Amino acid sequence: MLTQVAKDVWVHQSELIQNNTVVVQGRTGVLLIDPGITGDEMACLANDLDELGRPVVAGFATHPDWDHALWHADLGEAPRYGTARCAAYLRDLLSAPDWKTHVAEGLPPEIAGETPLELFGLITGLPAGTTRIPWDGPNVRVIEHPAHATGHAALLIEERGVLAAGDMLSDVLVPMPDLDSPGDPLEDYLVGLLTLEEVADDVDVLIPGHGSVGGAEQLRARIDLDRAYTLALRDGRTPDDPRIGPSAKPGWEWVSGIYEGQAQQLSRGGERGETPG
Repeated sequence: MLTQVAKDVWVHQSELIQNNTVVVQGRTGVLLIDPGITGDEMACLANDLDELGRPVVAGFATHPDWDHALWHADLGEAPRYGTARCAAYLRDLLSAPDWKTHVAEGLPPEIAGETPLELFGLITGLPAGTTRIPWDGPNVRVIEHPAHATGHAALLIEERGVLAAGDMLSDVLVPMPDLDSPGDPLEDYLVGLLTLEEVADDVDVLIPGHGSVGGAEQLRARIDLDRAYTLALRDGRTPDDPRIGPSAKPGWEWVSGIYEGQAQQLSRGGERGETPG
């Protein structure tokens, strides 16, 4: 089901892990951001758009995680964009003979047999430094930043005051810095939050990759909450965060395990390993 959140902007949310697909109306069709996580959901979305006379003319993956770089044949053959770094990461992943097995192993067991991988990761990288989606619709600014994943980008639909934040600023998931990246992933995450904070005055509607859509006040509150969580993680303190522990949203108690895994990995002095997410 499509829910309108602003003029010419709709959201379709998955049942599992509340992935938000963003639909933006242009002059001749729609831009589809992070299109979904199961074949049935994506086919349903394609059918809804077809019935409304809104063909998909462009797609965008905010980052290369499996649940943001999927596609379905019913959505058509529109160009699918991502940042140059996102596309390069996916090309490298898809070049491995066993890539499908590797990706499938990371799928939630509830939907492992329902997620089509045939069109996964086929992203056209925008030239480095590109700041606008090349399409016939509202200006959509590409805000690439370090934080959650290689080549992660938020999209600001400037004329509508909507920020599609990718896997940032969720009300149900804690921050998930890329602890396997070189450098200082926690400082990178703080830089990413600052980058999003710099556009906050231009945002009326926040759409996170997972969780609830919020307004301008929620945007700033979630930035503050994510910053406090990241600083606590950096300093070896237990975060005072409503998304973990007894106050976690019902059904999302497992998020505490993400925090525990992060804390354990960091306590090993930066030893690299798997980070949930």
